[in-house]
Amino acid sequence: MKNLNDEQIIQLIKKNDQQAFRILIDRYEKKVAATVINMLGYTDEADDVGQEVFIRFYNNIHQFKGTSSLGTYLTRIAINLSLNELKRQKIRNLRFYFWGSKEGDDERTNEIADSTNFENKSDANNLVKIALQKVESKLRSVLVLRMIEGYDTRETAEILEIPQGTVLSRLSRGQQKLKEVLIKLGYQP
Repeated sequence: MKNLNDEQIIQLIKKNDQQAFRILIDRYEKKVAATVINMLGYTDEADDVGQEVFIRFYNNIHQFKGTSSLGTYLTRIAINLSLNELKRQKIRNLRFYFWGSKEGDDERTNEIADSTNFENKSDANNLVKIALQKVESKLRSVLVLRMIEGYDTRETAEILEIPQGTVLSRLSRGQQKLKEVLIKLGYQP
């Protein structure tokens, strides 16, 4: 059954074949996890969002038309759910702020960065992952898709459902912001 292509797996899942769904999860869980972690950092929320991606796909499988690849479709779900979680976190942080808590967005981002399990935080790749958490979510989603996941401009535009020109401008602004954050974190290019 593992030799089946995505289209065949989807047809079996539509017939409630749980083994086929498990194969789909095994095939795409690393890709989904990487996308979510790059958006949210190594957090409990990232685990929850990663699981929710597959639950949403399973519950709405009849809406999948196959016009994009399954990997692209799952990435779109992962990005959208990650953006929703970032909005929830922002609202929680605002509530804490207005009710007397000293936690703000910067403190939450530092908490995310401090909770990572990197062996060596000075490693450039790890520093980029930490810095990404300080970049505005709409810019971060473009940076993750283009620079980390390797999607081209057209694919990124499809996933985010925005014009290609917007992808290019957000990529440029995101790269500039990421560079500023990296310099603040002590990275010297």
